[in-house]
This record gives sequence, C-alpha cells and structure tokens, in this order.
Amino acid sequence: MQENGRAPADELATLLRGRRSIDLFEPKPVAASILLEAIDVARWAPNHRLTEPWRFYLLGPATRDALIDLAVEFETAAKGERVGAARRERLAAVPGFFVLTSRRSDEALLDREDYAACCCAAQNLILYLWQRGIGTKWTTGGITRQARFYELLGIDAAKEQVVGFFWYGVPKVIPTQTRRALTEVVTERP
Repeated sequence: MQENGRAPADELATLLRGRRSIDLFEPKPVAASILLEAIDVARWAPNHRLTEPWRFYLLGPATRDALIDLAVEFETAAKGERVGAARRERLAAVPGFFVLTSRRSDEALLDREDYAACCCAAQNLILYLWQRGIGTKWTTGGITRQARFYELLGIDAAKEQVVGFFWYGVPKVIPTQTRRALTEVVTERP
C-alpha cells in the first residue's frame, strides 16, 4: 500500500471500469462455492433499516431447463421458430443462472429502498465474481415479468419481486466500452 493510500483506490477504480456484461461464456462450470462466496459479499450491501431484503435462487438442472423452455416459448411466439431455436442454443451455452429478488413492502418508500438495496447487492456480487474471473449478465427481460417465471421458481409475487435473472461463467469474449464524458453527466450547483 502506498503511503497516500492510492494503490487500493486505483485497483478498485480499475475493477469498476473494467467490469463488463458478458454474453458469451467458456463451456466450463463455475464452482458453487465461488457463487456462495459472492452472495456472502453481496449481502453486505447498504440497506436502509437493515431489512436485508434480498433472496437468491440458485438454479439446478431441472429449473434451468424449465426456464430455458419458457424463454424459448416466449421468443418463438414473438419472433418465430428460427429465433426460438437460436435462443435455446444461446441459453444452453450459459454455464450458470441465478435469480435475485427483493422482498415486497406495502410501504411504497420501503419497497423502493429495498429494491435499491438489492441493486447494490447485485453490484457487490457482480464485482466480486469479476475479480475472480467470472463474468455475468444481469437481465430484466420480459421473461422475468411472467407469472410462469415466478411459478417455476416457487416465488410468491405478492411477497417478492424479481430484481434480475443473472447468467454467469468464465467469459469467452470481453467487450470493450466507453462512457460519456464526465462533464456530460455532472451538473454543479452553487
């Protein structure tokens, strides 16, 4: 560690800037222990009133296959057989999936705060996995809003809402990206 404390901050900045959403994965599984370590880190995210609103659903082979079938069914209905078949091939190549939900609250502000806390937990988890060489894709696609998605996972939609359907594995390709200039996203007020 440098005297001014910059080295760890620089390493963190590099991690944050380097993380990417991954669409293509190597065909090797990720040890369940690594995912559990990431979830352990995720649960230390800030959460107002210490509600710990997150729930993680790790998908075994039967649930994974059922969700792939559901995604293919919706894709085929919307875009045709060829697109549905391509969707099946793409999803079948993903080494692992998990789902993150947020508990629901009748209090609108708490519901919003809990959802935001779950997004912070997702970022913790994603960054932990990234530094371990595991890429993710966080999706909130149409399938996650289907009643059958909730049913397949045994989630009561009145008690939990899906924050994301996550794909994970060792990246095959890491895309490059840029961001808008800082001056485009920062407004200073007197």
